[in-house]
Amino acid sequence: MNINRKVLYIFVVAIICSIVTVSCKKTSTLTSGGVLGFSTDTLKFDTVFTAAGSYTNGLLIYNPQSEAVTLSSVRLQNGAASYFHLNIDGRVGNQASGIKIAAHDSIYVFATVNINPNDSLTPFFITDALIATMNGKDYSVPFTAYGQNAHYIVRDSFAAGTYTWLIDKPYVVIHNCVVGPGAVLNIPPKCRVYMHQDAQFIVYNNASLNIGQGASGNNDSIVFQGDRLDRAYFGYVGYPGEWCGLWFTPGSTGNISHAIFKNCGNGAAYYDYSIIPATIRVDTAANVNIDHSIIENSISLGILGFQGNVTASNCLIKTTGGQALAVSMGGNDSFVNCTFANYGSSQVSHASAGTVAILDWYSPDSKHYYYGNLNVVLRNCIVFGSLDSEIVCDTTASPAGTQTRLVIDHCLLKMGTVREPFIQFMETLFNRDPLFKSTANGDFHIGAGSPASGSGVTAQGTDLDGNEWGGAKDMGCYKSQ
Repeated sequence: MNINRKVLYIFVVAIICSIVTVSCKKTSTLTSGGVLGFSTDTLKFDTVFTAAGSYTNGLLIYNPQSEAVTLSSVRLQNGAASYFHLNIDGRVGNQASGIKIAAHDSIYVFATVNINPNDSLTPFFITDALIATMNGKDYSVPFTAYGQNAHYIVRDSFAAGTYTWLIDKPYVVIHNCVVGPGAVLNIPPKCRVYMHQDAQFIVYNNASLNIGQGASGNNDSIVFQGDRLDRAYFGYVGYPGEWCGLWFTPGSTGNISHAIFKNCGNGAAYYDYSIIPATIRVDTAANVNIDHSIIENSISLGILGFQGNVTASNCLIKTTGGQALAVSMGGNDSFVNCTFANYGSSQVSHASAGTVAILDWYSPDSKHYYYGNLNVVLRNCIVFGSLDSEIVCDTTASPAGTQTRLVIDHCLLKMGTVREPFIQFMETLFNRDPLFKSTANGDFHIGAGSPASGSGVTAQGTDLDGNEWGGAKDMGCYKSQ
């Protein structure tokens, strides 16, 4: 045997001996004393709607010792009667025994909560506790959850007639809420509306959706948001696309006042009929009036006028994945004292699509083009954001007979040098920083030093905050401070 083979032989024997030694070594288990650690001191569930399914949260149980431990029991204090349900290290049930945790290791405990309906109209509070027993000692972690009863709209259609929602309990919309032909649905001030991830309002021909009519100020606002109120699931922030939006189909009517639409704009299909996603979509010959309202954190478009008729005043549309305002294939629209602002966020990219697009055409595939008459007025508006240019207006190759009228009257725009000759600019400010109070925090108020302050035409009524304009000549949705 030569020297190299001798070295290789010794090396292989050493490895085999090491493996045998390790495999024969017994892992010691701590049989007395010791401690357990937990990833949280209380497992908290935010508000959970009754009868709306379950929400899941979880925690870790740590073994900080250098020896393995055995948990003789992991259980819920209220056992089978608990509103909570456990999955303990992969075992489903509210109690498990003989759970081993290796040295310096941990196990997961997941908990879901289902809160049964009762007759209460106000939130209620439930508690329980996770109890882990090791070497005769109990360790406890409290569980807490708030419950809330609600009215449920589950793929409901409203037939001809007039319907008015109540304000005693929130409304939870699952799948869709359809306002059918001849129906009128009134959602009054102070109503609370929570939308499931596939939920949207669809308003049909000769139907009307009225939101916030009679509201006297922001205290009467109606907030539309996702139904996942366990914000821990989202890292305590709002995520775009938590629900769909409002779709006004051809010939429908909408009146929206003092409403806030948050974290919306996903593109869930309605009966396999997919549409361009938007928070508020207004189709051909539909008429929608919007005032004192906010659209924020939409994953897609804010307002889409698709040959529709939109009138909006004192509104803020901010932080959208697509345009905050898109007028496509023409339409008859008026926007007065509105702010369209987009600087993106950690959840919404603002890398290419400008904040506003106004077109008399629509092209679904870059080969086919469809046109419509365009009649749009922007007055006392601000269009600004983080891109070099935030507004595009175009009538590319419009066929003979297409009527186009776009008036931009006393507005502040962030706009490049391409300015189509069909646009009628009146006392427009270009590329002047409006000096918003805090774009990072989504605060688009302006101060007295803003170029938008005093540069508009006389405004009437109240601004988005409910302050009397008092004849002020400010641009945007807020009176300068």
